[in-house]
Amino acid sequence: MVDPERPAPASGRAAAHEVREEDVRLLPGVGASALELDPPAVPASSRVAAFFDLDNTVIKGASLFHLAKGLYRRDFFSTRVIVKGLWLQVWFRVVGRENPRHIEDARAVGLSFIEGHTVAELEEIGEEVYEKSIAQIIWPGTRALAQAHLDAGEQVWLVTAAPIEMAGIIAARLGLNGALGTTAEHAGGVYTGRLRGELLHGAAKAAAVQALAQEEGLDLEQCSAYSDSFNDLPMLSLVGRPSVINPDRRLRRHAEGRGWQVRDYRRGRRAARFGLLGAGAAGGATGAYAVGRALRRLLSSGPGSS
Repeated sequence: MVDPERPAPASGRAAAHEVREEDVRLLPGVGASALELDPPAVPASSRVAAFFDLDNTVIKGASLFHLAKGLYRRDFFSTRVIVKGLWLQVWFRVVGRENPRHIEDARAVGLSFIEGHTVAELEEIGEEVYEKSIAQIIWPGTRALAQAHLDAGEQVWLVTAAPIEMAGIIAARLGLNGALGTTAEHAGGVYTGRLRGELLHGAAKAAAVQALAQEEGLDLEQCSAYSDSFNDLPMLSLVGRPSVINPDRRLRRHAEGRGWQVRDYRRGRRAARFGLLGAGAAGGATGAYAVGRALRRLLSSGPGSS
């Protein structure tokens, strides 16, 4: 039996794999990028694939928070930036749905703090973040599920709003076929502060999966998709075999109403959720000051404390 609380085993193939910039390609008509690892985990001739959302589906929590810790330690940005990101997340938890303006704000902030830095820097930080943080928070149940698809001769892809560089590193370490992710524009290896295409979020994920399916000759009716978020309903509805992992309330209700398989690896999630809402409810300058102090300690802490 798979224990969802134990760290996931690393893939033997992944350790020797190098994520290369030339492996990244822009999907036509979508704006998102695909990073196909070479050699592929499963031959591209396979017409069946499984698509996995990343945050709260493959890993516990948000990959961008752990990437932000790495960037913060390299002086990419101040605590004020991540405090703003936390308030946007609290708003989402309280209201139950994302605000398009908040998504645009988050995109602008993220692009501003990598502008002028190099792709090599971000990749180096991404590798470090995987080793120190991400590898410890992979859900073993999801990892075993992805491996089962690979063992069955099916392609497996990550689909995430995270930067394609980070997504590619995670896909490589897990021994997957590749990743679909958000792509920041760069010239001469230096980020310009603009996106190539759009943030890979919500309906954009479904469009990217559809574009990849056309390129790879995939039969979407035979494909699978997994997510925790109601925002990924377009992607889940695109395939013939949708399932949900650690779902939010609206997605659980939707999945149960349609007979989709539901997997939940979380423990104590209700207490954690109300703890976050309590922090958000503090509000105002006092709440922001307290959160800012806590975040400075957390962001500056060693890998064992994350």
